[in-house]
Amino acid sequence: MSGKEVQQEGRKRRQGGALAQRAVREALVSLAGLLRAVVVNPAGQEIGHLADVICRWRGERYPAVAGLVVKVGHRAAYVPVAAVADLTSDGVRLNSARLDLRDFQVRDGEVRLAHDVLDHQLVDVDGVRVIRASDLYLARVEGTWRLVGAEVGFRVLLRRIGPRRLHRRPSPEKVLDWAAIQALGGPEREGTAARQVRLRAPNSALKTLRPAELADLLEELGRGARSELLQMVEPGKAADALEEMHAADLEALLREAPTEQAARLLEEMEPDEASEALRDVPEGERERLLGAMRPQQADRLRRLLGYAEDTAGALMTSLLVTATADRSVADVVAELRGQAEHATDLDAVCVLDGDGALVDDVPVVQLLLAHPGTRLGELVQEPGPVTVSPDAPLSEVVERLTDTRRHSVVVVDDLHRPLGRILADDLVDALVPQRGRFRVFRLVP
Repeated sequence: MSGKEVQQEGRKRRQGGALAQRAVREALVSLAGLLRAVVVNPAGQEIGHLADVICRWRGERYPAVAGLVVKVGHRAAYVPVAAVADLTSDGVRLNSARLDLRDFQVRDGEVRLAHDVLDHQLVDVDGVRVIRASDLYLARVEGTWRLVGAEVGFRVLLRRIGPRRLHRRPSPEKVLDWAAIQALGGPEREGTAARQVRLRAPNSALKTLRPAELADLLEELGRGARSELLQMVEPGKAADALEEMHAADLEALLREAPTEQAARLLEEMEPDEASEALRDVPEGERERLLGAMRPQQADRLRRLLGYAEDTAGALMTSLLVTATADRSVADVVAELRGQAEHATDLDAVCVLDGDGALVDDVPVVQLLLAHPGTRLGELVQEPGPVTVSPDAPLSEVVERLTDTRRHSVVVVDDLHRPLGRILADDLVDALVPQRGRFRVFRLVP
């Protein structure tokens, strides 16, 4: 999805969201204003003070309020939302005098807004930024009390610190629609139950984030929240995001993440990107991660790590499509389609002789323009493939690419058998002191 499409999707969410309704905006109830508010029975007698609001997380755009936690003396009692007659900025009125005084226990599927969400890290998907909710807002939507928005900023915190009458003054124009927000937490601040609830029902808007945007968010998040967000997105997309991260942030993430999670993400990354990331990890941590990977992937990365840094072998990707001269174009193109997930690393096909030595490197574009029945041998032409040895320094790789104007160079062994490929944009990344988000255009099928 392009940046323009992401923005359009965000506008659609806002236009169709609860906060787009004037009646909802004018009836917002501030969570900060409700906390410690008086709770009265039907006769108007005070029975306690509000301690928290409980929502059920079911993947809805606006989580429904399930009940309240009311402080009665030294006890925290649970009041189901059905027993609430009125919920306003002035306080809470119940419709029943009966109150269950058993100590409140969080049940499966429940999230405490004040304890688990307020002042915690959130992701604003529309704005692609990490925020902390200084206040949360409730509203009655089609007869049901729901969490509809969040507000951020220093002024909101000042409002909470000041006189209580200021707590009850929301600023509707500054409230973010909850439909575009993903709540996150971390082991330091909340219970496991709330985290598991969110992991089961992540915000569908997360799917619209591009890898570079997801990388920006991961670099801003704390340790626990990083791991949580990574579990919410599809593994391939998470791996693409890791490839976009700055080296120091990626190294920290790999060290901090649970071993199994980090190993799976490395397996999903392109081999050259994964090996580069592992070079920045201390040796003991590196072996821990390699040991948790599947043997085939671990062996591939160990081979890449065996090459000296700043050489062609260290920079290459070991993902190659090879074919003998007698294979048809149609057959090879079908194989390329099967490698679609690695398309950006496959800009050409290595044509081999009977001994596995490289004869030519046929660009994908040339394959697509050829007749499907054409044999690869018919596409072989002078001056032949552009190659370097795995021990070649980066300066030699640069010289070979610039002299030939090719998009990639093939790394070969002493017998001229292909070991890997170096693409122009990977060379640019290696030559730039600080890894950025710059990407050279690639020709892909």
